[in-house]
Amino acid sequence: MSRAAPQQLPGRWDCHAHVFGPYERFPLAPERSYTPPEAVGSQYLALLERLGLTHGVLVHPSAYGDDHSLLLHALEHHQNLRGVVVVRPGSQLPLAGLREHGVRAARFSHRAGAGANFAGSASFEDLIALAPALADAGLHAELWTDCQVLPQIAERIRSLPVPVVIDHMGGFDAQAGIDEPGFRSLRELLATGRAWVKLCAYRNLLQAEDKQVGRPFQQALVQANPERLVWGSDWPHLRVSPVPDAADLLALFEDWAGAASLVKRVLSTNPEALYR
Repeated sequence: MSRAAPQQLPGRWDCHAHVFGPYERFPLAPERSYTPPEAVGSQYLALLERLGLTHGVLVHPSAYGDDHSLLLHALEHHQNLRGVVVVRPGSQLPLAGLREHGVRAARFSHRAGAGANFAGSASFEDLIALAPALADAGLHAELWTDCQVLPQIAERIRSLPVPVVIDHMGGFDAQAGIDEPGFRSLRELLATGRAWVKLCAYRNLLQAEDKQVGRPFQQALVQANPERLVWGSDWPHLRVSPVPDAADLLALFEDWAGAASLVKRVLSTNPEALYR
């Protein structure tokens, strides 16, 4: 599958989204932890336009198992998109050459609690095993983790030969505050420059009466290292009710950011460096 070289133009990025279907063409894996409604590529592209964003990063959902057909199809047909695959040792999808098809990373999961890591996901041990191959292929790692387990793996993350992008702001506990050990580990990792963080707070605030309790968490990450932060919508907001409007999530990030220069760094400068 060939892919034309993308135009090297700066833009504004949504760095975390998923697409599903249409299922008659791209069916889900028989063994999966959830069954989402269809959320097709045309809907996502329309969302980007509505948000005033030019580029998106599609993360392969675990509900598709090892079948990356939908992701690779989207990347082939839309030069403004980048992709994140899910692979384990022995996976049929070769890492070598994925960059030229728009792939920039592989995602792994290491979360607390029974059933937290979905069927079809790749583990932290898979990341340790595949890190050298990721480096050789010019890919980075993405890690869906949380502040409960992060202190236990922080040193191993520091030692990896690839950058690690931590999803969902490390799954922080809004009630525990910014000095909680897990969130402190996240800030320390970010400060090293070896780790990046996706500013996507809303899943950590679902039980909060006032979403503004998330403001000091974003500001603490900005203070740790503004050059290693990107923003993600997490569209289509799976397993969340009521479903938020991504425009509201973007506006919340911009409000907490304050300075236009920081908004530009997070939405444009940083993702251009990470995903271009």
